[in-house]
Amino acid sequence: MLKKQNQSFVFLVIVLLLAAAIWVSFSTRQSSNYTKEAFEDAVANGDVVSITIAQNKEVPTGTIQVALSNGAVRQFHATDVREIESFAKEHSIAVKVNDVPADNWFLIYVLPSLLVLILFVFFFSSMMSNQGGGGNSRMMNFGKSRAQLIQDCKVTFEDVAGLQEEKDDLDEIVDFLKKPEKYTEVGARIPKGVLLEGRPGTGKTLLAKAIAGEAKVPFFSISGSDFVEMFVGVGASRVRDLFSEAKKNAPCIIFIDEIDAVARRRGTGMGGGHDEREQTLNQLLVEMDGFGVNEGIIVLAATNRVDILDPAILRPGRFDRKITVSAPDVQGREDILKVHSKNKPLGSDVDLKEVARSTSGFTGADLENLLNEAAIKAAKDERKFLNAEDIKKSFIKVGIGTEKRSHIISDRDKKITAYHESGHAILMHLLPLTGSVYTVSIIPTGEGAAGYMMPVPDNDDMHQTKEQIRQRLMVTLGGRVAEELIFDDVTTGASSDIKKATQNARSMVTRFGMSSLGLICYENDEEEVFIGRDLAHAKTTSEAKAAEIDAEVKRIIDECHDEASRILEENIEILHRCAKLLIEKERISRDEFESLFQQPAAGTL
Repeated sequence: MLKKQNQSFVFLVIVLLLAAAIWVSFSTRQSSNYTKEAFEDAVANGDVVSITIAQNKEVPTGTIQVALSNGAVRQFHATDVREIESFAKEHSIAVKVNDVPADNWFLIYVLPSLLVLILFVFFFSSMMSNQGGGGNSRMMNFGKSRAQLIQDCKVTFEDVAGLQEEKDDLDEIVDFLKKPEKYTEVGARIPKGVLLEGRPGTGKTLLAKAIAGEAKVPFFSISGSDFVEMFVGVGASRVRDLFSEAKKNAPCIIFIDEIDAVARRRGTGMGGGHDEREQTLNQLLVEMDGFGVNEGIIVLAATNRVDILDPAILRPGRFDRKITVSAPDVQGREDILKVHSKNKPLGSDVDLKEVARSTSGFTGADLENLLNEAAIKAAKDERKFLNAEDIKKSFIKVGIGTEKRSHIISDRDKKITAYHESGHAILMHLLPLTGSVYTVSIIPTGEGAAGYMMPVPDNDDMHQTKEQIRQRLMVTLGGRVAEELIFDDVTTGASSDIKKATQNARSMVTRFGMSSLGLICYENDEEEVFIGRDLAHAKTTSEAKAAEIDAEVKRIIDECHDEASRILEENIEILHRCAKLLIEKERISRDEFESLFQQPAAGTL
């Protein structure tokens, strides 16, 4: 901070000196729009009273100051003051001559130029100065690694909840970093690299830090995008520097987050394989092969797109081991909630076990965000603790979006939305393989929806059966079916439902082999299209087969639609009751919804 203040002071002094020099330069050479011709005309008209000549000693140049009869004073520069003096005497005009020194060339030309040069050198040295000190310039550091070195990482496995199997897989990495001789004595080769793969927010970065904290070794952390620059060769230089620094600090861990930014499959671009990113990847491959076995350097990398990584980086000898970091199960979610609620006072009505059960599919980051939103709401309501209602409303906000209660909705739109969402909810309740209804609402949300039906899975199922997918398709189509039954017409509100249903039905046909077309995968196994690789590839499905697929998808959707219509027609009274209650209360809870199935029949709206 002191160094920056000194630099600012020097810069200010230089600017002031430069301004003074320019002022002096201009003041010594100030000009006027008054000319010699104007002076001669004024003399001819008798308007000149006297002149004062400021004459240089060495050369016959100078400034002529003219006093006019109206009291005004004008001046102009003359290259030969003797001519002006003679002209004035001829016309009987009083002349006064003052000798002045010649122009100071140092002040006029040399000093401003010198100050400009000093200012340029100052800016250049500031640009070249090291970002954090140390003597090396930024330009010299351009090819240096940007990895952040953490010498004493405080994160341990105790801070990582819900990933017990993943921690067990990484225990031997920690043990090797602590006692490498135990493995080398029996000829064991510890993995050079470990790839952590999983959805965003599952805790990959936290796991990497925990390994460094458990082993108590230096931790180099860098993002894949930090390697690549627009200048050719910079990324490869940074890779070399990173591994060079790691060897000096061995044993240590190198962690590359979002490695897919630099390690994408080569040869997938239109411009060939000679771009900066591929050169960086080549250097990374060479460096991972370059350091010796059991040298004490472990490379950890994290990605959620392992499918697009170059095969060369996944082979044994580079990233020997791939660990999938999955979303936590119900027990893991409960453990994660306990970790994130340590500094948050909870009310007596908060049951973390119930919260864990109702947040199936949530990652660690999602759960942390859920409790944080609940804490924000509690603080906003000026309470010192979180209650169950805070968590419930935060669950809706995180899962669906913020409710837009200020929006003015017509009675017609409310009625359509109420029947639409009731159709989804009733089918989900009646079909046994689809889960339970958490809440139903006709309040618009930030997602652009006119309402929502929020489900909660009954179990953390790893597999989906054909019948389970069919029943979920029926729930998805329930809103459109309810509109058809009640209004004998349809709206645009089911557009996202139709899109989702089509995608699921097509997956049944092309990916899962759950149709009459048999056990054949008709879907490209690559989720992402690489133009350079796929442009010349032939289509694997004929036009006739594509037509069969479309027909089979339509058949599945039509069957689900007809079955959903039959179920809602049989429960039309419940549909009317649910829609009526939604219009009255705008949002109903799970208990309120389930109580509708025990009520006596009621009339229509």
